[in-house]
Amino acid sequence: MGGNSPCASCKLLRRRCAKDCIFAPYFPSDDPHKFAIVHKVFGASNVSKMLQELPVHQRADAVSSLVYEANARVRDPVYGCVGAISYLQNQVSQLQMQLAVAQAEILCIQMQQEPAMPTPQTDVPDEKSFLLQHNLPQYLNYTSSTTSSNVISDSFKRETLFGHDMVS
Repeated sequence: MGGNSPCASCKLLRRRCAKDCIFAPYFPSDDPHKFAIVHKVFGASNVSKMLQELPVHQRADAVSSLVYEANARVRDPVYGCVGAISYLQNQVSQLQMQLAVAQAEILCIQMQQEPAMPTPQTDVPDEKSFLLQHNLPQYLNYTSSTTSSNVISDSFKRETLFGHDMVS
């Protein structure tokens, strides 16, 4: 940064901040925690090498990613970002299952309310007849098994993710 206040990196490493400091644009002096956590997880030398290998227009995104990954690794030293991704994928999967069950229930209710009218047979069965012919009611006995949740999701249920408290 030159004559101004040294960047967070140079402050933490207790060195003079040069004009061409690679950290200065991404780790301002007013946010020292941002560099401290990245330094703790990845090391200043490794971060410097990564940034030097990237084109200038990609460095800000890389720093943002490093900060996110470092925070995730500190929060969950074993799984890090993979734990957060697994938890979110598991949530999406559970919600898709709940949606399918709700759609099936709606379809059953609609079928029960329709008057019994003979319909001409076609070669391609419609969705309603297909589901009724293939024992749809067995899918309506869906119960979620919270006892089979894995270690990753259990650890993230207690943590905060993206700054919001997770409640399960």
